[in-house]
Amino acid sequence: MEKKIIRTDNAPAPIGPYSQAVQFGNMLFISGQVPIDPATGNVVAGDIKTETTQVMKNLEAILKEAGMDFTNIIKTSIFLMDMGQFAQVNEVYGSYFKDMPPARETVQVSGLPKGVSVEISMIAGK
Repeated sequence: MEKKIIRTDNAPAPIGPYSQAVQFGNMLFISGQVPIDPATGNVVAGDIKTETTQVMKNLEAILKEAGMDFTNIIKTSIFLMDMGQFAQVNEVYGSYFKDMPPARETVQVSGLPKGVSVEISMIAGK
C-alpha cells in the first residue's frame, strides 16, 4: 500500500510540519482541524457553536478531497478547552451524524493552537 497526502485549499493550510490528511489504502487519517477560515487564514470569531461549525466544514472539505463524506468516519477525537461546552459542541457535531455515528472520545485540554476552543481529528475508511 502506498501513502498518499491529501491536500485541499478548501481547508486551512497546516500551521506546522504535518499534512491535512494522509490516505493509506482504504483508510484516511485527518489531522486535527481548528476553526480557521481557509479563505482568510483567520480564526473564526464567535461562540463555541460557530467554532465547531467551522471545524466541521474544514473536515468536510478534506473528506470531499479524498472522495469521502461523514458516512465514512470510523473514529473521531474532540479536544475542548472547556468541558462545560460539551453539550453545545455535541449539538453541532451530532448534526453531521444522523445515523450510525462513529466511535469517539472527548477530552478537555489545557491549550489548543491559536487559542481556539475546539479541535477535532478523524479517521475514515472506504
